[in-house]
Amino acid sequence: MDRADIVHENFLRRVAQGDLPVGHPATEALPADRAVALFRAQCLSRALDRQSRVMQREGQGYYTIGSSGHEGMAAVAAALRPTDMAFLHYRDAAFQIARAGQVPGQSIAWDMLLSFACSSEDPTSGGRHKVLGSKALNIPPQTSTIASHLPKAVGAAYSVGAAIRHRPEHVTMPDDAVVMCSFGDASANHSTAQGAFNTAGWTAFQSIPLPLLFVCEDNGIGISVKTPDGWIAAGFSNRPGLRYFACDGLDLYDTYRAAAEATAYVRDRRRPAFLHMRTVRLYGHAGNDIPTSYLSREEVATEEAMDPLLHSVRLLSEAGALTRTAALAIYEETCARVTRIAAEAVTRPRLKTAKQVMASLVPPPRLNRATNGPAPEARAAAFGTDLKAMDEPQPMARLINWALTDLMLDHGEIVLMGEDVGRKGGVYGVTQKLIGRFGPDRVIDTLLDEQSILGLGIGMAQNGFLPMPEIQFLAYLHNAEDQLRGEAATLPFFSDGQFTNPMVVRIAGLGYQKGFGGHFHNDNSVAVLRDIPGLILACPSTGADAAGMLRECVRLAREEQRLVVFLEPIALYQARDLLNPKDGGWLSRYPDPGQRIGFGTVGVDGDGTDLALVSFGNGHYLSRQAQARLSHSGIDTRVIDLRWLSPLPGAALLDAISPCRRVLVVDETRRSGGVSEAVMALLAERFDKPFSRLAAEDSFIATGPAYGATMPSADSIEAEARRLCA
Repeated sequence: MDRADIVHENFLRRVAQGDLPVGHPATEALPADRAVALFRAQCLSRALDRQSRVMQREGQGYYTIGSSGHEGMAAVAAALRPTDMAFLHYRDAAFQIARAGQVPGQSIAWDMLLSFACSSEDPTSGGRHKVLGSKALNIPPQTSTIASHLPKAVGAAYSVGAAIRHRPEHVTMPDDAVVMCSFGDASANHSTAQGAFNTAGWTAFQSIPLPLLFVCEDNGIGISVKTPDGWIAAGFSNRPGLRYFACDGLDLYDTYRAAAEATAYVRDRRRPAFLHMRTVRLYGHAGNDIPTSYLSREEVATEEAMDPLLHSVRLLSEAGALTRTAALAIYEETCARVTRIAAEAVTRPRLKTAKQVMASLVPPPRLNRATNGPAPEARAAAFGTDLKAMDEPQPMARLINWALTDLMLDHGEIVLMGEDVGRKGGVYGVTQKLIGRFGPDRVIDTLLDEQSILGLGIGMAQNGFLPMPEIQFLAYLHNAEDQLRGEAATLPFFSDGQFTNPMVVRIAGLGYQKGFGGHFHNDNSVAVLRDIPGLILACPSTGADAAGMLRECVRLAREEQRLVVFLEPIALYQARDLLNPKDGGWLSRYPDPGQRIGFGTVGVDGDGTDLALVSFGNGHYLSRQAQARLSHSGIDTRVIDLRWLSPLPGAALLDAISPCRRVLVVDETRRSGGVSEAVMALLAERFDKPFSRLAAEDSFIATGPAYGATMPSADSIEAEARRLCA
C-alpha cells in the first residue's frame, strides 16, 4: 500500500477516534481565525501531495517532491508579509498556499495542479516543471534546489539596504522588506550553503544591513542519509553574526511564535537570523521513492504517527478554535475539491515543440528610462586628468576602465562587486579609481568566495540593480559555475520570463600570461559557459572593441534582461605592440561613449580572399601577426574576429568569409570542447570550400618558458596557413 494512503487513512481514523499525539498546549500568539486559515492551507498542501501521486500513477503527472510533514511552513508564511521575497525549499507548498491567502485573487489549487500536470497554462513555469513560485506572491521559482538559492538570497537581502542608498529604477522590494530563504537540514551541509551562511555572518559582523531569515526545515534525513541528532543546533546556535531561533514545526502555534519573533528581529534590527524548525518527512524523498527500502517499518511508522496535521487538529481543538469534527470535514472537503479540480487540470494543453519549450530562454525586453549619456560636467568630475589621456591610444585595461566609468555615470543602477575590485582596483588594475568615483556602495569589495560574489549579483538583480560581478580568473569560475547554470540562466526559463537575472559578469581569463600562474591563472576552457542555454558570452580582442562590446553587453542586460559574461583576455590587458617593439600597433583610442559594437557582429581586418583566419581574443592578436608575415609571401588574408562566442554569430561569420577560397580557424581554447568545434560544425554545414583548424591541445597550461607551448602561436598559424594554401 502507498505510504500516502496509509498516512491518509491514519489521519481519518485517528481524528475520528480522538487518538491525537501529545504535545505542548497552544500558545496565545495565534488568533483562532488565523489558526483555522493556516490549517486549511496545511490540508490543501497535503491533498495536493496525494493528488500528485495519483496523477503520476495515471500518467497525467510527472516528477514531484512532496511537502507532507513540512506543513508547518504555513505558519512561517503567516509571520511574513507578501512583499517579503521568499526563496523556497522544494517542500514548501504550504508556505505558498498560506501566502496566497494573504493576496486577493489567487486560485492556488488550480495553479498548482496545472504545474503538476505540466500544462502550458501553468502561471508559474508555463508547463516546464512542477515548480513552486509565483510572481504575484513574490516567490521566485525554485526547482530541485540543493542550497544553490542561498547565495542569491544573501544578495537580495543586501539589495534592500543598497536600494535605500541608491534606488534603482525597477526596485521591487519595500525599504523594510525581509528576505526569507528555506532549505533542508541535509542542504545545510552543502558548501554553497556554508558559503552563504558565512557571507551573511561576515556582512552582519561589519554592521552592514542584511534583513535575511534563513529557515532550516530539519526532518533529520537527506534522501537516505540521516542527519546526526543535534547537528544543526550545534552548528548554528552560536554562529557569529547569525541570531538563532528554534521551534517545533509540528506545532502550528509554536512555529508561528518563533517565526514571528525571528521575523521581527530581522525586520527591526536589519540583521540575519536562523530559524531551526523541526519537521518530519512523510512518503519518502521524492517521486516513487520507497522509504522502507532504507528505513525500518518501525522508523517510518514512528514518523507517520507524528503527522503535523494530527498535531494541528489537537492544538485547534484545545484552543477552542475548531472541533475535531469540523477539522475532519475541512480535510475531507479539501481532498474532494482537489480531486475535482485535478480532473479538469489534466485536460489542459501541454508544451509540444522545441520552440514552445525554449520560448522563455530569452526573457521579454524591459522598458527603461531614456538616458542621453553622462553629462559633460559629471564626466569631467569623474575622469579628471584621464579626459586628456583619451586623446592618445591606450591599452585595453584602461579603455575598459573608462567604459565602466561612463556606463556607471549613465546608469545609476550598475553595481560592481568582487574580490579586490575596490581599494586595490582589481588584480590587473582594470577597476582602479572606480571606488573613488562611485563609492563603496557601487564598487563592493567582497569576501573571497566566488559563489557569494555571483549570488550577490543574482540577488541584487532581483531588486532592480544591474550587477557587474567580477571573477578574478576564469579558473576560479569553476568553483561557482552552478550559480550561472542552475540559478541565473534557469530563472527566466522556469518562470516563463516573469523573473530575470540581468547582469554582466566580467571574467579575466584565457592563456598566454608569461611567467605567472599556470593552470589556475591561465585557463583556456570556456566550454562550461558556452553550454549554458540563454547565456551570452562575449570576448574582445582590442581595447576599442572591449569598450564598444562592454556597452552592448550592458544594453543587453539592461534592456533585454540577458545574462551576459564578458571574458577579458588577461594577456592583452596591457599589450601595446603588434609586429615590432614599440610600434604601438595594439593600442586603441577610446571610442565615443555613444559607440557600441552590436551583438552578433564580427570584426574584419583586411580584404584578402586567399584565406580567412577566424579567431578571437589572443588568437586574433596572433592571427594579425601571421597575416603580416603571409602577405610578404603573396598570400592575401583577412582576419575575422568572432567577438561573440555564444551564441556564435553564424550569419555574420559566413558573410565575412564568403569571398575567401579557404578558411583557417585559430582557437586558443582546447581542441575538445573548444570554440572551434562549433565553428567547424558551422563550416561543415554551410561552407563548401577547404577549411581547417588550429586549436590548443587538450592540456592544462604550464608556468615558465612553456606557458604557450600547448596553444597556437604566430609561427604555428603561419605554418598551417601555408599548408592549407599549398
